[in-house]
Amino acid sequence: MDWNDAYANAPHIPNGADFPDQWRADADVFRGKMSVLGRARLGVMYGHGTREVVDLFLPDRTPKGIFVFVHGGFWRQTDGSLWSHFAQGALDNGWVVAMPTYDLCPRVRISDITRQVANAITVVAREFEGPIRLAGHSAGGHLVSRMLDPGILPGDVLTRVAKSVPISPLSDLRPLLKTLMNQDFKMDETAAAAESPVLMDAPSIPVTVWVGAEERPVFLDQAKWLADAWGCERIVDPGKHHFDIINGLIKADSPLMQSILQGAS
Repeated sequence: MDWNDAYANAPHIPNGADFPDQWRADADVFRGKMSVLGRARLGVMYGHGTREVVDLFLPDRTPKGIFVFVHGGFWRQTDGSLWSHFAQGALDNGWVVAMPTYDLCPRVRISDITRQVANAITVVAREFEGPIRLAGHSAGGHLVSRMLDPGILPGDVLTRVAKSVPISPLSDLRPLLKTLMNQDFKMDETAAAAESPVLMDAPSIPVTVWVGAEERPVFLDQAKWLADAWGCERIVDPGKHHFDIINGLIKADSPLMQSILQGAS
């Protein structure tokens, strides 16, 4: 099996290489609009590094709580700003949206990124009240899953987490040891196991694993492994691939957005 190809998405998605440019264009328009409205706080520092920043988007009413979206990119690419427009659905439902950026491999290890995301969530939680709902895409799905491991988030923050939705998550990092990407990750078996949500105790917090039916087989496997390990709900979204699976975040009433906000008043 060619493990590098197995975890490659863009070559197997029609016009896959065009998605980042479209995301950037849509994100820039959204960021400009929200800034003009006075509802964007961009680049809020949560640490000392230049990438330890979080973008905050504010609803047009008293917030119901905090929605955190953690971006993907195999822990090696992109930043939170690229995905800004995906805040729209949660904003329309009345939630503050926090989108953290973090350092990338090989400059740091995946375990360092886990700690950075926890720090970002903690800083935002100290400023805004209410429940916290988490979602993350791909590597971001891994990161929001890791947040549910006791000791990663402060106890008073973890108790506020009401729902987590890992989207197309990487849940078992051990297969990635077989890819060339591990030259950047610099993981061994012990490090990969330590950062694998499938090996964590199942959290008591409600979790729904969301994955596209048209995703690469390894991503369907990764989603199933996490749902099986945690005994949680798994939704296979018909017709969706790895890049358009997150489109539901833009619409307030989409099945994905409603799953994230399930039980919220």
